Amino acid sequence: MSAASRAPLRSNRSPRTTPSTRVRRRAALTAGAAVAALLVTACGSGGTSGGGGNTNFVTGTDGIATVAEGERTPAPDLSGKTIAGKTLDVADYKGKVVVLNVWGSWCNPCRAEAKYFAKVSKEYAGKGVQFVGINTRDTSTGAALAFEKDWGITYPSLYDPTGKLLLRFDKGTLNPQAIPSTLILDRDGKIAARSLSALSEERLVKMLKPVVAEK
Repeated sequence: MSAASRAPLRSNRSPRTTPSTRVRRRAALTAGAAVAALLVTACGSGGTSGGGGNTNFVTGTDGIATVAEGERTPAPDLSGKTIAGKTLDVADYKGKVVVLNVWGSWCNPCRAEAKYFAKVSKEYAGKGVQFVGINTRDTSTGAALAFEKDWGITYPSLYDPTGKLLLRFDKGTLNPQAIPSTLILDRDGKIAARSLSALSEERLVKMLKPVVAEK
């Protein structure tokens, strides 16, 4: 018998794929595609600000979309580790107005608006307002921490490198569709306003003031 005939036969067939494996693969591909779609608009001048169907929000000429009280939807679960390694749950801030800013240290428009967020967050700290960042697409927290130090940002930021937190927002709501994005949550944790572009101090305050004034 030749050496070749004695060698074990190798199957050319791929390993058997079970239904559960196929489901996991489809879920991973779907999530990856959704994150990729979000990041197509990353660091641009803004994404889609309107919305078909029963969205209940109105977008002004300044690009700020708002929803009237009584027509707002709750923000999803936004909890996890911060870039400083601490545990944070945005729901714990109910009773306060929350400013959510989606940013990345690699993003030029994020750097352009950072000084305004640092300033306004300090000015409104005693007025029942909490700023929270969602840091995304930074592959490590080092660059994000350096960004905060450079711009004097003292409020916490959730670390969301793959965009999983952003995918929790329902379609058709005021979901973040670009980087940077800013959302204002009212005292009940519902989404009251959104911007899909970098904000000046004036536009940030314009978004914030009406929600703070609500009783």
